[in-house]
Amino acid sequence: MRIHLLGTRGSLPTPGPQFARYGGNTSCVAIARDRQAPALFLDAGTGLANAASLVGNSPFRGTILLSHLHWDHIYGLPFFRPGDQDAAKVVVRLPAQGEPRALLDRVMSPPMFPISLGSLRGRWEVDAIETGVCEVEGFEVRAAEIPHKGGRMFGYRISDGTSAVAYLPDHSPTSLGPGPDGLGEYHSTAVDLADGVDLLIHDSQYTPEEFEQRPDWGHCSYEYPIKLAERCGVERTLLFHHDPGHDDDQLDAIGSHLPVSIELAVEGSIVDLGGGV
Repeated sequence: MRIHLLGTRGSLPTPGPQFARYGGNTSCVAIARDRQAPALFLDAGTGLANAASLVGNSPFRGTILLSHLHWDHIYGLPFFRPGDQDAAKVVVRLPAQGEPRALLDRVMSPPMFPISLGSLRGRWEVDAIETGVCEVEGFEVRAAEIPHKGGRMFGYRISDGTSAVAYLPDHSPTSLGPGPDGLGEYHSTAVDLADGVDLLIHDSQYTPEEFEQRPDWGHCSYEYPIKLAERCGVERTLLFHHDPGHDDDQLDAIGSHLPVSIELAVEGSIVDLGGGV
């Protein structure tokens, strides 16, 4: 399994040279089998516009699995060029909450935006995913609800039978209480998704000092995924969903004292799991 990080920023895209090393595009992760082009994307932030570099000029035929419907996770849908082709077939799946197509049409329609999903070429399907285990593009996907403000938020565990990655891009564990160390509860759904995975990709938007001022803003201190990874026996953790106010120098400062198995997610980087490519 090969993991492509196409967008690692949270909340708001951040262009500019001071954000170049870690990247300014919002959440999007592509997952591929061995030497194949990716057929599964996790979230559709502005990083989805980078997908053409992976898929090439071929029409995309696969699935975009959304964690939730906040702007920074869907900005990229109308700019997904491999999906805007006559022979494309794109399935967009989102946490069940009302009529799925109508929810996306509320954002992608005039006067808020001139292009709707129906305006794109190819065949676009939008449906709901429930919590539980299902098969998506040949991967086993476990979906579980994660606390985060403003609509349902799902975390995902993706497995190819050999390796597994857990994806929790936005997470507000303090919504369930302060937990044993004030960082939020290590609740059952987060633990189930992360337990023993090869790779954990997790919300780490705030420094501890920022978190003290924003404990109920819907995100984590970067200390939380470090503790979660320790509890769950995670092999490698990527701190993800970087705050739009954190430039490269600030992220360098955070990264300078992380444990060996904990890294900052970098836009454009690739992680191979399970002896793939």
